Amino acid sequence: MQRLIPTGEAARPVAFAEAPQPVPEPGEALIKVEAFAPNRGETFLLEHPHPGVLPGKDIAGLVVQAAADGTGPGIGTRVVGHPAQGGWAEYAAVPTHSLAVLPDSIDSVRAAALPLAGITALRLLRTAGSLVGRRVLLTGASGGVGHYVTELAVRAGAELTAVTATPERGERLAELGAEVVHEVAGTHGPFDVVLESTGGPDLPLALAKTRPGGTLVWFGQASRTPVTLDFFQLLGGPERATIRHFHYAGAPYGSDLEVLVSLVQRGRLHPEIGRIADWAETAGTLVDLRERRIRGKAVLLIGGAR
Repeated sequence: MQRLIPTGEAARPVAFAEAPQPVPEPGEALIKVEAFAPNRGETFLLEHPHPGVLPGKDIAGLVVQAAADGTGPGIGTRVVGHPAQGGWAEYAAVPTHSLAVLPDSIDSVRAAALPLAGITALRLLRTAGSLVGRRVLLTGASGGVGHYVTELAVRAGAELTAVTATPERGERLAELGAEVVHEVAGTHGPFDVVLESTGGPDLPLALAKTRPGGTLVWFGQASRTPVTLDFFQLLGGPERATIRHFHYAGAPYGSDLEVLVSLVQRGRLHPEIGRIADWAETAGTLVDLRERRIRGKAVLLIGGAR
């Protein structure tokens, strides 16, 4: 079979290679991959890839070999999955606890856009707690996670302010009910909850917008710039504010994937997909994703699947 492997080159991060078809563990199903969605964080890992790393965490496809231990869906079932790695290939072995069955009404493109960004959004909002009537600030809002957080948070009753780099990147967020601004300094606090994903100078600015006793949940550093906090500046800022570190990872993922599939099926969640292309265009798509030239998610198709 063919799979994409890292090259270590910035202009062409991946290349095709021939590889043996994966042999599933007893608790894994073998999936014929129809579509996959790269994440911006994966583009950073590809800059200095570890030996033997096989990228790919968000896939949709067809079960061609059921798990030997009897768990999970049977042969011929359409699924969405979140393997630890190896999804940018014609076939992938995925733990059955990290699969969800797809209804006929959800195509592989929308399904592939769900896993990492959708799971992150669900778990991030659970961490934030009840949002009914609360003022929420979301930075770095125009990527896949930001779109899911915005739609879910507004539906949950939040008054959400989304920070995006440009008006164009914020158009869909405004349609979903967010107030869109283009710099943290221009937001009007105080906020009950801040969901911060850019790091660098934005985090201290966002923290200063938090109400006394409020919470800042730090879930990313998209700017790739470390954060500097000044103790004495904090003394003049919000009293008793809490900073919580957040990372989405932690299997099993199947139950969260089922929630996401159900939300899409019921018309309560709409994946924002900025690009759909054949997987022959993966390298260029990864560069554009890294450089923030794609709004929302990018999805790559294998064998012309849809």
